[in-house]
This record gives sequence, structure tokens and C-alpha cells, in this order.
Amino acid sequence: MIMAYNNIFNKKKVLITGNTGFKGSWLCTWLNMLGADVYGYSINIPTNPSMYEVIHLDEKIHQHYGDVQNKEELNQYVQEVKPDFIIHLAAQALVLTSYQETFDTITTNVVGTAAVCEAIKNITWDCTCVLITSDKAYDNVEWIWGYRETDRLGGKDIYSGSKGAAELIIKSYWHSFIQNMPNIKFGVTRAGNVIGGGDWAKDRIIVDCVKAFSQGKTVEIRSPKATRPWQHVLEPLSGYLTLAQYLAEGKVENGEAFNFGPKAEQTKTVFELVQDLAELWGLDLSPFAAALLIVSVNTGAYMAEIARGGIISIDKGQTEAAQSIGMTHWQTMTTVILPQAIRNILPSIGNEFVVNIKDTSVLNVISVTELFFMSKSAAGTYMKYFEVFFITCVIYFVLTFTVTRLLLVIEKKIDGPDSFIIHGSQTTPEGIIEGIEEK
Repeated sequence: MIMAYNNIFNKKKVLITGNTGFKGSWLCTWLNMLGADVYGYSINIPTNPSMYEVIHLDEKIHQHYGDVQNKEELNQYVQEVKPDFIIHLAAQALVLTSYQETFDTITTNVVGTAAVCEAIKNITWDCTCVLITSDKAYDNVEWIWGYRETDRLGGKDIYSGSKGAAELIIKSYWHSFIQNMPNIKFGVTRAGNVIGGGDWAKDRIIVDCVKAFSQGKTVEIRSPKATRPWQHVLEPLSGYLTLAQYLAEGKVENGEAFNFGPKAEQTKTVFELVQDLAELWGLDLSPFAAALLIVSVNTGAYMAEIARGGIISIDKGQTEAAQSIGMTHWQTMTTVILPQAIRNILPSIGNEFVVNIKDTSVLNVISVTELFFMSKSAAGTYMKYFEVFFITCVIYFVLTFTVTRLLLVIEKKIDGPDSFIIHGSQTTPEGIIEGIEEK
């Protein structure tokens, strides 16, 4: 394990702000395994129970309790430790809490970030600094693809706004001071929603689901249609450590921002995530089973009406005639009524089949991996939206066109030949019926 990341952290001092939280505890543990001398700076232990306390991190690292907003205390601690690496995690990271503790959220996320930048500005030794914000720092314009590092920052809610403001503070310090400091390697990271063991924070969807399922209660979902880039906690932390390594080794450009997130096809809505959890808990159908049920019930209702309309379209006189020559109900239906009804409803059946092909695209909202779902994933991954959706359009066209051609062939087969031989009868032995000559 020590040889990971090119052994860059072994016997090096690493200072982590906000280290007693969920991600911070995991990061301390990982760096401790990498042979680093870990220093923590945090205002308190935020949850009870806490991963920090459960694994007794206070016995494995150097812990200092202090407010990240106190720039004098933070600067003094940085000067005492003289870390080789600084990783800034300290933040108020809960969206719902930002509505209840608005001012504290702004000061922690904005003023706290400024205090860290101020401490970095005063460093005179070689130091690599990685500052973590959030993907919510981007101005949410509700498009379906992911945001790039060059997209506009901002936010409509307090939490997003505080993260966007923190990004502006970081940018200002970089351009005004830090970029002119040759001893500082500096990077910014933005990551999405993180899940994993040891997270006991309130208003977390995974935690809330586990608690509710365990107690047989219903889970309250605030934004079921919101799409989030869910990641296991070790994934973004691996990115932070890799960025720190690359900055220290000069493998990436100094002062840049980096997104850390899953592939586009791995993103899920809140509803999809809860559905997956419920399925694993044994409370819900699989997406495929649910999709099959939905399509079957919906199509069955239309098909029942189409079949009923086809049967009642046959003149009642034919039923009466069949019964008059001694045919049973089964014989009447199978040899007289249904053959004609099927011919009459075949175009409607074909239309329903074509509609079903196109309607399968709706199933992507419940995580069914169908054509449109994969198209969105590919488009988001490779940023080739026109090309991907054009190919998807062609595939849908080929499928529907092929089905309609096959149905047309079947219709013609049922219709029989275009020319008929009209045979004579006992009353017209010459074979002339209504002026048509027998062939």
C-alpha cells in the first residue's frame, strides 16, 4: 500500500481540514496506510455515531480542534506543522441544513475557504494544496449532460451559492497571489454525491433509506427526479490523492480545476437509487420486471379494445348463418368470425407494435438499460450529442420501417390473390355470374 501513488505521501506531513467528517475520516485512514504523518484540523466531531470515533482515529493522527474561519489560529497551526500537503475538506456540506443555518453555511464555506487560501499565501516552504468544493458550484441550467470544468459557476440555493462563491475566492487568491509563488502547487476539485460506509450524517438518502427500511417505514424523497453523479467515497478520494501526486510531480497544470465523477451511464436519479436499494432490500421489483409489467398492462388494455372492435365489426348475420347450419360457438368464432376480424384489426395491431417500439424509450426513467438510455450515456460520455442521437434516430427508423413492411406483407398474404376465378353454379351452368365470364 505504501508504494501506491509513487510513494509520494510516505513520511510526508499531510494536513486535512474537516478531517473528522465522513470523507475526512476515510482520507485520514487511507493516508495513514500510505505512511503519511497525518494532521487534522476540525471544529468538532459532526455526527454520533461517528466513523472518526469508531475506528479511533484520534490515536492514529495528530488532531487539532479549531474553527476554519479563524484565520489567525489556522495560519498559526499551518506554520507550526509546516505540511508538505494540504487537503481542504472543511465545509457545511448539507443542502437542507443550509436552509436552516444559512449564515453559518455561507461563512463556513466562503470565509473558511478564504482563511485556508490566506494560510497558503503565507507558506514559505514547498507545499502541494488541493481544495475541494462541490459539483453544486456550477450554475444548474437543468441540462441532461454533465458539467465541464469551464462551465459557468453559480447556484440558485444557498448551499450551491456558497460553493460557487468559494470557487470565486479560490480563483481570486490564485490569480492575485498563489500563481506567483513557485513553492506552491495548487489544484481545485469538484465531486458529486458520495456514499459509503461510515456516513451517519442526517438527511442523507442512503442513511435515511436504511433507517426507514429497517423500521418498516416509508422513505420521504424530496427531489425524486434529480439526477446525481453517485460515487463510492473511495472514488473521489482516490482522485484527490492522484491530483495531489500529479501536482507534486508536475504532471498536471498548476492552478486548474478538476471534476471527479462517475461515467455518464452510471448516473441515477434519486428515485432510481432508492428503487435499487429497495430491490436489494427485497422490497421492490427489478427495473426489467417493472418495465415488463408496465408495457404488458398498458399494451394489453389497447389490444383488448382493438380485438373487441374487430369482432363486433363482423356482421351478426354471419354468426346467425353459421349457427343455422349447426356450427358450434367455437366453430363459428374460429372459422368464420376471427379470420375476418384479424384481417380487419391487423393495421391497428401493427400501429400498436410500432408505438411500443418507440415508447420503450420512456423506460429509461426507471433505470431500464434500453436504446435511449444507452444513447444518453454515450452522448454524455463522449460529448457527441448530435452524432449519437442521429444514430439512435436511424435505429428507431429501421426498426419501425421493418415492422411496417413485414405487416404489409402479412396483410397481402391474408388478402389472397388479386385475381379470382368465379365458378359456375347449378342455376348458371355456363359459369357466368353477374356478367363475369368464367375462366
